[in-house]
Amino acid sequence: MGEVEKKKEFGTNSIEMDDFGPQLRLLKANDQIRELQTTIRNKATSRGDFVFYADRLIRLVVEEGLNQLPYKETVVTTPTGCQYNGVQFEHGNCGVSIMRSGEAMEHGLRDCCRSIRIGKILIQSDDDTSEAKVFYAKFPPDIHKRRVLLMYPILNSGNTVIQAVRVLEEHGVKDNMIVLLTIFCTPNGIRSVINKYSAITILTSEVQPVTPNHFGKKYFGTD
Repeated sequence: MGEVEKKKEFGTNSIEMDDFGPQLRLLKANDQIRELQTTIRNKATSRGDFVFYADRLIRLVVEEGLNQLPYKETVVTTPTGCQYNGVQFEHGNCGVSIMRSGEAMEHGLRDCCRSIRIGKILIQSDDDTSEAKVFYAKFPPDIHKRRVLLMYPILNSGNTVIQAVRVLEEHGVKDNMIVLLTIFCTPNGIRSVINKYSAITILTSEVQPVTPNHFGKKYFGTD
């Protein structure tokens, strides 16, 4: 296959989603989402535009992530005195961002859930072994009772997310209570995570062999 053909294939959605089972949830593709993904990947995009378009895509992922949480039926009274049968979130949700890039998703989550509790995990690669290690973790004290929206924009190898889930498990969180919110995923990253934690849910906007690994540096202006 020639170089031009490789580049062509990279821009398609040829990955078979059925390969990953029900653990993977993918935003429904449309031209708006494709435009956001294209602008984020474009090396000519200014940082201001990058942040603007990234925030829009994050918001779409977060809102769909909220659909993965449990709701319960409720009845409210309208200003005209009518009864309305609706739904509301069940209590017991929280967010956890994997620092630093995961912090880019916190604003989008707070825009949708103003009072939601958010914890943090710092994971870095060891200089000698290149192994992902946890350097810092702070969670709500009752996180073992909560459903967790784990935020990490780029799922590449899956090693960082696996370490984060391991720490959450050590604090009593079961993997079936975790929804990973991510923007771009590789097939290998998804397989690594779901092979290790078969009950976790992964929600993303795109699955491609190559991810925009410049995301964190570009978003925070450290590139």
